[in-house]
Amino acid sequence: MTALKPYLIRSIYQWIIDNSLTPHLLVDATHSEAIVPVEHINDGQIVLNVRPAAIQGLDLGNTNIEFSARFNGQPTHIFVPIDSVLAIYAQENGRGMVFDPDEENDDTPPEPSPPPKKSHLRIVK
Repeated sequence: MTALKPYLIRSIYQWIIDNSLTPHLLVDATHSEAIVPVEHINDGQIVLNVRPAAIQGLDLGNTNIEFSARFNGQPTHIFVPIDSVLAIYAQENGRGMVFDPDEENDDTPPEPSPPPKKSHLRIVK
C-alpha cells in the first residue's frame, strides 16, 4: 500500500493553486537527505515558496519533492524527502495541513481484522 502523505501534499498544493494562493512547504531541514540552502534554515526548519512562478521543474513525487529555485540570485536544486515535510499551507491565510513529525511514513498495510463472531441471535418473524 502506498503512503497517504504524498497524496495529501499534492491535493492540498492543487487546492492552494486553484484558489490563487501561494503554497509554502515547512520542511525539517535536519533530515539527512534534505538538500536546501543552509543560509535560510531557522531553528532546523526552512519554509519553501513553491508557487509555480517562483520555481521550475516541480516534481511532487511519492518519496520526495524536487524543484529548482533561485536563492540570492543563485539557481539551486532543492530535494526534500516526503518524510521531512512538516506542513503545506497557503501563505495568505495559513490554511493547509500540518503533519506529525513523529509519525512514521509506514507503507505496509494494516493487519487484517479478525472475522466477526457469529451471533447467536435468531430473528423471528
